[in-house]
Amino acid sequence: MAQVLEFKLPDLGEGLTEAEIVRWLVAVGDVVAIDQPVVEVETAKAMVEVPCPYGGVVTARFGEEGTELPVGAPLLTVAVGEPADGAVAPAAPQKAEAKDAESSEYSGNVLVGYGTAGPAARRRRVRRDGPVTAPATAAVAAPAAAPVSARAPAVVDGPVPVISPLVRKLAREKGLDLRTLRGSGPDGLILRADVENAVRAAEAPAPAPAPQPVTAPAGAERSEMGAPPAEGWGRVPLRGIRGAVADKLSRSRTEIPDATCWVDADATELMAARAAMNAAGGPKISVLALLARICTAGLARFPELNSTVDTAAREIVRLPSVHLGFAAQTDRGLVVPVVRDAHTRTAESLTAEFARLTESARQGTLTPADLTGGTFTLNNYGVFGVDGSTPIINHPEAAMLGVGRIIPKPWVHQGELAVRQVVQLSLTFDHRVCDGGTAGGFLRYVADCVENPAVLLRTL
Repeated sequence: MAQVLEFKLPDLGEGLTEAEIVRWLVAVGDVVAIDQPVVEVETAKAMVEVPCPYGGVVTARFGEEGTELPVGAPLLTVAVGEPADGAVAPAAPQKAEAKDAESSEYSGNVLVGYGTAGPAARRRRVRRDGPVTAPATAAVAAPAAAPVSARAPAVVDGPVPVISPLVRKLAREKGLDLRTLRGSGPDGLILRADVENAVRAAEAPAPAPAPQPVTAPAGAERSEMGAPPAEGWGRVPLRGIRGAVADKLSRSRTEIPDATCWVDADATELMAARAAMNAAGGPKISVLALLARICTAGLARFPELNSTVDTAAREIVRLPSVHLGFAAQTDRGLVVPVVRDAHTRTAESLTAEFARLTESARQGTLTPADLTGGTFTLNNYGVFGVDGSTPIINHPEAAMLGVGRIIPKPWVHQGELAVRQVVQLSLTFDHRVCDGGTAGGFLRYVADCVENPAVLLRTL
C-alpha cells in the first residue's frame, strides 16, 4: 500500500510568514522525484520554486494560483511507495524511480534561503492512462477526478521569448497567449509593457455611437472634463513586494531619527581613472563599483555608520563586515540586493557581483538571502536623471549614501571657471549612532576620494 504524505509550505526564512502561489509546476496524477520543484511562489522578497522532499505520485494540490498561504499550510499530498488502490502504475522509467523512493522517500533536506542540498532536476509531466483516486482529504483541493490524460499539452512553435516570471504571470491572469506577441525588447524579448499594451488593445471597447456621461465612484479623482481618468485610478492592494517596501519604510521613519547631509563633488578625476582602468584591458569596471569601493574604505574609517541599534538592549551594535546593499529598479518594484563582504572585494569583483545580482533582480530570481542582511546601502538614483534626494534608511541599517547623476557643470577648478563632471552626494544617517561630525567626516572622505582617487590609495 502507498503511504500518502502531506507537504506543507516550508519556513521560507528571513522572517517571511506567507507566500502567494504563482504557478503550479505539477498536477494531480504527476509522478515527482525527490527535491523536484512543484510550485512557484512569490514572497515579499522574491519569486521562488519550492522543491518537494517526497518522491511519488501527486494525489492532491491545495490552493489555486493567486492564493496566499501561510507558512505551514498544506501545499500538496504525495503517495509514496506502491501505487494506491485504483491508481495506474507509472511507466517503466518512472516506476523505477518510485521504487527508489521506497528506500529514500524523503530527502531530509531543509529549505534554507532556497533549495535543498542537491540540484533539483525539472521533469516533464507524466501522462497517465487512467484516473487517479485521491484520498478523502483531497476532496476540496482536487475535486476533478477526470483522467489526467484529458489534459492536452499546449502546442508551442519554438520557445517563447520571455524570461520574466512576472510577465508570464500577468499574461496568464489576462488570458493572453504569449505566442501571439512580438516583443519590443532585445532579440524580440517580450516585456511587461508588451503584455499590458496587448491587454489594453484587447479590452478596448468598440466606439460608441455617441458619448455618454460617466459617473465616477465616490472619492474618485476626476479630470478637467468631469470624467474619471481612463486608467490608473482605484485601489491597489499593498501586498507582495510593494507591501514589504511600505512596511520597511514606515518602520524606518517611525523608529529611526534620521538626518541628511549632502555635498557636491567634482567627479572628473574619478571618471578619468575609470576610463584609464578600462582602457588597460580586462573586465570593465563600473562607476557603481568604484563608489562601493570608496564606501567600504570610508566605513573602515567611520565604523559607527556600519552598525545597527538594538532598541531592546539600548545598545549600538557595530558590525565587523560590510554587506553592501544597492537599490535596483525592476518590473516588480524597487529591490535592494546585498553584496556580501563587500569590504573584501576588488573593484572588478564588485562589478561582477553587481551585474549578477542586477540580472537576477530583473528576472525575479533573487532569493531572500540575496535581499537581506545588509549593513549599509548605496543608492544610485542618478540613473533616473535626478541630482539629489533625501534617502530613507533601509531599516535596520544606520545609513545610506545617495548618488545623483554625474553631469557637466560650471565649476571652479584650480582658481578658474571650468566645465567639470559634477555629482551630488547625500548621506542619510541614524542620529542615534553618531553625530553630525562623524556623518560629515564620512561624507567628506567619500567626496575627497571622488575628486581625487589617489586619496583612496593613500588610506588603504
